[in-house]
Amino acid sequence: MQDPFKAVVIGASAGAVEALSGILPFLSAGFPLPVVVVVHVPPDRRSIMAELFQTKCVLSVTEAEDKQPLERGTVYFSPPDYHLLVEAGGSLALSNDEPVLFSRPSIDVLFESAADAYGPGLVAIVLSGANSDGAQGLRAVVDAGGTAIVQDPSSSAAAAMPTAAIAMVPEAHIMPLAAIREFLGKI
Repeated sequence: MQDPFKAVVIGASAGAVEALSGILPFLSAGFPLPVVVVVHVPPDRRSIMAELFQTKCVLSVTEAEDKQPLERGTVYFSPPDYHLLVEAGGSLALSNDEPVLFSRPSIDVLFESAADAYGPGLVAIVLSGANSDGAQGLRAVVDAGGTAIVQDPSSSAAAAMPTAAIAMVPEAHIMPLAAIREFLGKI
């Protein structure tokens, strides 16, 4: 039976490096999906997320570029001060539209666009963070038939974002990092 999943999207804010370090380095070289990550970073600074995780991961890790086609086994990080969207044809788009919940990039924007692009083929993961970004987007993912995973708030450096996501999507799978990486490892 063919795996129904087409892509993974991840959102994180405060505590992001710690949370992502518990997942991304554990994905094997043969991981069959693209992974698109939005982390809240200051808009006026260069992000080092892609560089940092390239040294930790066996997968290819890059900062996303406008119109870049998504490739399996690659992790794409949002650049600072741009929304990152997934287009229907499986490529990325950057936007400098207004911030959402004071954030650009916005997790909601990524999740909602990816839900439109992949529907039931999408896995969306909300990790540690200090605001409610990601909750609306996770609702859109589930409404499109996708799979919603939320880091257990008790294991998060900042519990506000996972807690908001659970309140908006009570049917989400709530897991510690070890269970999230185990889930992804079975794809």
